[in-house]
Amino acid sequence: MLSKVNSIALRGLEGYLIEVQVDISSGIPCWEIVGLPDISVKEAKERVKSAIKKSKFEYQSRTIVLNLAPADLRKEGTYFDLPIAIGILINMGYITAIDPDTAFIGELSLDGSINKVNGVLPICIEAKKLGIKKIIIPEENVEEGALVSEIEIIGINSITQLVNYMNGAIKLRTRNRKCVRIQKDTALELDFADVKGQENIKRALEVAAAGNHNCLLIGSPGSGKTMMAKRIPSILPDLTFEEALEISKIYSISGKLPKDGPIILNRQYRAPHYTITPIALIGGGKNPQPGEVSLAHNGILFLDELPQFNKSTIDLLRGPLEDGIVTINRMNGSVVYPCNFMFVVAMNPCPCGYFGSKEKECTCSEKEISRYMKKISGPLLDRIDIQVEVSTVEYDKLQSKKKEEKSSCIKERVNKARKIQIERYKEFGISSNSALTPNLMEKFCRLSSDAEHLLQMAFKRLGLSARAYTRLIKVARTIADLENSQNIESKHIAEAVQYRSLDRKYWKN
Repeated sequence: MLSKVNSIALRGLEGYLIEVQVDISSGIPCWEIVGLPDISVKEAKERVKSAIKKSKFEYQSRTIVLNLAPADLRKEGTYFDLPIAIGILINMGYITAIDPDTAFIGELSLDGSINKVNGVLPICIEAKKLGIKKIIIPEENVEEGALVSEIEIIGINSITQLVNYMNGAIKLRTRNRKCVRIQKDTALELDFADVKGQENIKRALEVAAAGNHNCLLIGSPGSGKTMMAKRIPSILPDLTFEEALEISKIYSISGKLPKDGPIILNRQYRAPHYTITPIALIGGGKNPQPGEVSLAHNGILFLDELPQFNKSTIDLLRGPLEDGIVTINRMNGSVVYPCNFMFVVAMNPCPCGYFGSKEKECTCSEKEISRYMKKISGPLLDRIDIQVEVSTVEYDKLQSKKKEEKSSCIKERVNKARKIQIERYKEFGISSNSALTPNLMEKFCRLSSDAEHLLQMAFKRLGLSARAYTRLIKVARTIADLENSQNIESKHIAEAVQYRSLDRKYWKN
């Protein structure tokens, strides 16, 4: 007898309908799994056998052939355990009928209980796209799956419970978004009110947050670069539900969803150490997993002490910064993960850290400084829209009793500017000025005659590349949005030029 059970496989965030075909016949007792299974799928044999026996179903030792169709797509993970077990139980007569529009996902314990699996959120989203009406998943994954509307989500604890449900002996309720614990976003602990002085840097970071622009902070040790970078999440615009789902899908696949809820409500701040490997940063591995750039999707990737990172490793960021996606190629296909993040980096101006400082004399030679700065490649630097110098805070400002502006006030302005951008670009599938294409720039980045003249002068004087030129206009567009100005004026260009004026001082050659 041949039974067929639906399941879902993921390649990156893209889902594929998998038909688990089970054929049981008399003969020498053996198992054969075909259809490009990986080791974790092949090991399902022992888990399924034990789970069926422990669930008090009579297991007959016969010839069992399993095919995971389509056979040319590699199958990975443990969530095929449940559909395999269902296929066998149908063959043995313990389940009478199965709905062809139902899919099954779950890992089996040896005692017949159903374990939590990774990737349920993207699986349920993809199942809906593939026309599946109902999906049966582990009870522990129910809140995650219930975030997806217009598809029946059923949570189960054991094989016995599932068999009774499918035979009509018990009823299980369909879960929906109402059962999900979505906790309200609380105020972040770190606040710009803690930062004394540095108004010019706060303004630059406000512009960066409003337009999702990449930012470089350069200055001597102790000037507050890292302190301010850690507070950027407190001024980032609010996440939309769709953006939260995108982030949660990536964290679901990685097994990094928070235990107190199935959805991530804050823009993520990722700050990997400079010893990070290329695979950990970009993503990959035998079974390709998202890297730090994808875990920072719709959030911040912060690299502190940028020159300490391996040069070849950070140069891998050039493609993701330009395209907003990471493509991991393997022999059996490609995996694509999104990585639209705000890139923030901090660095010292020289090995000793005091080049150009008024407080302490630099002890580095010109050759040492040049070698240190050249660790940052020109193409990577070109992709950083805002470059600002962070000076040491003066004693008077540290002792000042003046109350600094809170992050909530800055965030209010950032939200208003971002809403303008979302409304402006709603027909074009982007939500921030940093994502503008050349065609859209022609349409939405109108410059006054004075602004155009100033931009021409800056282009010649600073020796800007074509990429730096377009990024400067995008920053000016954001500055104009913060002032609710329809056109880009000369003052907006002037401020944007200030954020691109460090090249001559630190990268002379």
